[in-house]
Amino acid sequence: MKRIFCLLAVLFCTFLLLDVSAQGEYATPKSGEGISSFLERNKRPGKAYYNEFMKLNEKRLRGKEELRLGVKYVLPPLKKGTSASVSPKAVAGKKRVVRERLFGKKLADVTVTSNRLQGACFYVVSGHGGPDPGAIGKIGKVELHEDEYAYDVALRLARNLMQEGAEVHIIIQDAKDGIRDSRYLSNSKRETCMGDAIPLNQVARLQQRCTKINELYRKDRKKYKYCRAIFLHVDSRSRSAQTDVFFYHAPKSVSGKKLAVTMKETFESKYDKHQPNRGFEGTVSSRNLYVLLQAAPVSVFVELGNIQNTFDQRRFVISSNRQALAKWMTEGFIADYKQVK
Repeated sequence: MKRIFCLLAVLFCTFLLLDVSAQGEYATPKSGEGISSFLERNKRPGKAYYNEFMKLNEKRLRGKEELRLGVKYVLPPLKKGTSASVSPKAVAGKKRVVRERLFGKKLADVTVTSNRLQGACFYVVSGHGGPDPGAIGKIGKVELHEDEYAYDVALRLARNLMQEGAEVHIIIQDAKDGIRDSRYLSNSKRETCMGDAIPLNQVARLQQRCTKINELYRKDRKKYKYCRAIFLHVDSRSRSAQTDVFFYHAPKSVSGKKLAVTMKETFESKYDKHQPNRGFEGTVSSRNLYVLLQAAPVSVFVELGNIQNTFDQRRFVISSNRQALAKWMTEGFIADYKQVK
């Protein structure tokens, strides 16, 4: 009897191990972690792993591209030649790592994975900040502040550009808020213009950031053959007005217009791929905006959508959508840079 019991126990453990092996490897996300950073932490970066993860966890995600605390997610199988036990030091030995604390503790170390923007320099500016929250939208009783969402997209854009080998200056900064994956971003007045307090007066505020950009540009133009500034904002219109991303350039700026058009074309191609039946109605036009007239580098001003509109709000509150905005703008810059080179 004892011998039969031992045999059954061995068989049970064997089937249990086979079952776990068949199911694959699981991991639980940390607080504030999005899908991309979750996969990166588990040594599975990149689009291929992301798409496979979405398929494996379709029921757990329930159609949403957001992770929930306490839920175990299936990790895609590691590709041949990679190991989940690879140490950060080993990876850093092969590729250059840049540290930027503004991205937050988890994402502060940026591995340069490409040289597609090597030789390029960017000035990334999120709108408003400090005492000025910019446009304010609402979902129920929750307020959505323009400066917080523009800042999160700005950080994501800056990090993407750095991964492509670019030099990046983040003009508006918050020492506490890194890249955040939550739907509702907490509001604060901590933002500075590279350490300097942001004035409430609109002209003074805009002049401050242009002065900072121009000071940096005077030095950067001697070292980098391609320097571009991007100003990120969120528009405020009637709740019924659903808008696409649209782009402004300075009047008479040939390079600015070319950049804006390239950005628009990039977004069009992405919408054709991801939402083929929707179409893209974003526009390009010239505007006599203060920052476009005063900033010395070639610049583009981007309105990311209408913070009052229910459909546009999804573009801001879902972290993967904010990441997509940053990714597509990065690809727009890469396309523009190739034309200049």
